[in-house]
Amino acid sequence: MRGDGQLNHDLDLNEKGPQDECGVFGVWAPGEEVSKLAYYGLYALQHRGQESAGIATSNGKRISVYKDLGLVSQVFDESTLNTLTGHIAVGHCRYSTTGGNNWENAQPTLGATAGGTVALGHNGNLVNSAELYRLVQRRYGKQTRGELAQGNTTDTALVTALLQGEEGSTLEQTATELLPEIRGAFSFVFMNEHTLYAARDPHGVRPLVLGRLERGWVVASEQSALATVGASFIREVAPGELIAIDEDGIRSTRFAEPTPAHCVFEYVYLARPDAAINGRSVYESRGAMGRALARENPVEADVVIPVPESGTPAAVGYAEESGIPFGQGFVKNSYVGRTFIQPSQTLRQLGIRLKLNVQPAVVAGKRVVVVDDSIVRGNTQRAIVRMLKEAGAAEVHVRISSPPIKWPCFYGIDFASRAELIANGAGITEMAASIGADSLEYISADGMIEATEQPRTSLCTACFTGDYPIPLPREDERGKHLLERPVAEATATAESTESTEATGDPVADPDSPIDPEERPGAVGGDPGPDSSLEPLLTANDRTPL
Repeated sequence: MRGDGQLNHDLDLNEKGPQDECGVFGVWAPGEEVSKLAYYGLYALQHRGQESAGIATSNGKRISVYKDLGLVSQVFDESTLNTLTGHIAVGHCRYSTTGGNNWENAQPTLGATAGGTVALGHNGNLVNSAELYRLVQRRYGKQTRGELAQGNTTDTALVTALLQGEEGSTLEQTATELLPEIRGAFSFVFMNEHTLYAARDPHGVRPLVLGRLERGWVVASEQSALATVGASFIREVAPGELIAIDEDGIRSTRFAEPTPAHCVFEYVYLARPDAAINGRSVYESRGAMGRALARENPVEADVVIPVPESGTPAAVGYAEESGIPFGQGFVKNSYVGRTFIQPSQTLRQLGIRLKLNVQPAVVAGKRVVVVDDSIVRGNTQRAIVRMLKEAGAAEVHVRISSPPIKWPCFYGIDFASRAELIANGAGITEMAASIGADSLEYISADGMIEATEQPRTSLCTACFTGDYPIPLPREDERGKHLLERPVAEATATAESTESTEATGDPVADPDSPIDPEERPGAVGGDPGPDSSLEPLLTANDRTPL
């Protein structure tokens, strides 16, 4: 039985695995082994999605695609990559934010166009999927072939279907006309037989960068992928920009005016520390968050330790600012996720210790500050605090380098539901007691934003504030599994929506924040370190809902 693509073995079927987003990679490089460049580019982006991986290549005459569930290293081997020949490649590693985790939803997607074939990879999440579904129906009728007909239930499949275009139109013309109609977060990398394309939504929610090879060009979610394949960083793809790369060179088209709303959680957790977003180093941002956290929430302690790996830069910053020594209080087993052997009941009871071990020499008898980047449900923090106290820590003070997460994300991160977010159900004092900490404090929103060195108006902080920069559709037209409803139900929903809007009856105001009592429209798991550790929690660690 092959692996399920999760970085951590699912020790509890009731707990979800990694819930991040996606990574995209594209390369145009005649004379290079583009499938292997794509493979290593995706390998560098593996942190952005671990459920499935795929690569499409073109030799100028036909496009070949290979994709499957699993990690990049599980899906591809040397022989498979050798069959993917050509001079253009598009790659994708996925975490599902629209549509379930199954083979049909793996990317790149493949579709027919007026002049050939298109292969598409998408990072982000669209908010007008129901509208795009109706547009597909109106333009092309019931789908009898292609991704949608084969059971693909992603927003990416809708875009692929719409890229079919009108007879006689080029893919570039079709994309230029279609992109302004798409709302939400998207960093697209796509290609036909001859040209590589990259497009970023007008808000620039998700990152996308352009790089130069000696004999070609690369586009990718982060600079780490460029560095891995030996490409030099040129610039970011601008919000609202479509780039085309072919034998005639590189050209740029502006399909919408930019209204930046970069995801602040990329700075907090999602991007690799060696990334830079809008000119600001992610590592330096996280260090600055740690320093701000220390200024805002000082405590008398003997050692500062991180929750590895994402909490490390902020913990370094906290230690520098506070003058408290930094220590590696945890040792992380990076390989536990590579095994898919069901543990015995005895091992299951060890829970998080299969992934993380305390170093007693660092914490025993000491007042410990443990720095993490976020708290979603609080389950992982409870396990961590208990482990530290069992190892002899005299006090455990938890410091979080982001504000309390209170709202779901509709732009490409699958957070827990609003009801599951611990910050919505208790105050900080109650939360500290719940996780067993001697104290708990968060960075302020101002401190976090200042650390990014970005204008507040150019950041999306919706998961912390409930202020959504891209208007949301009504509740029955959003959610991860929107397109998995039966076609009849989806059609009825669409007709009901159109009728309601036409009669002027009250509908949900997309410009207003979600009502606290409203059923959340996005469900999933913890996007921070909890996502990698929660599958290893025991029943004693979980917060009752």
